[in-house]
Amino acid sequence: MAIFALAGKEHVMMKLKIGDVAPDFSGVDQNGNKLALNQLKGSKVILYFYPKDDTPGCTAEACNLRDNYSDLLNQGFKVVGISADSESSHEKFASKYNLPFPLIPDVNKEIIHAYGVWGPKKFMGKSYEGINRTTFIISEEGKIEKIFEKVKTKAHTEQILSEYN
Repeated sequence: MAIFALAGKEHVMMKLKIGDVAPDFSGVDQNGNKLALNQLKGSKVILYFYPKDDTPGCTAEACNLRDNYSDLLNQGFKVVGISADSESSHEKFASKYNLPFPLIPDVNKEIIHAYGVWGPKKFMGKSYEGINRTTFIISEEGKIEKIFEKVKTKAHTEQILSEYN
């Protein structure tokens, strides 16, 4: 459990676990389309949180999901990516790498905090707060089925599908 401030108020951030109801969210993707989690009920959802558009690890992860997108669709999955980048940043990132799935900007970090993926990180010896790369698989009924906290960016589809085959 962690405490964070949102709109000047302190909130307690609970760590989500398998079996929990996935927090609902809504947003506008890189193409201006509104998307809410409840619109995706009836499908398994790969909800992946990533630190930053157009960085090496995030690009590898997005491109791996892109390259295997038809396999994921054939297995009944929908894919949604979320980061704290802006809609225009997502638009450039998706266009540059021809990403076929929605990327939701969460500049206020409301969804990021609801899913408990914001926290301490280290890079090159420096500590800071940021998005911890995490993927949630949400069932057709809207419950968390799997959580990947150690994402293999270059083989993320294989990592996910190995749990279902």
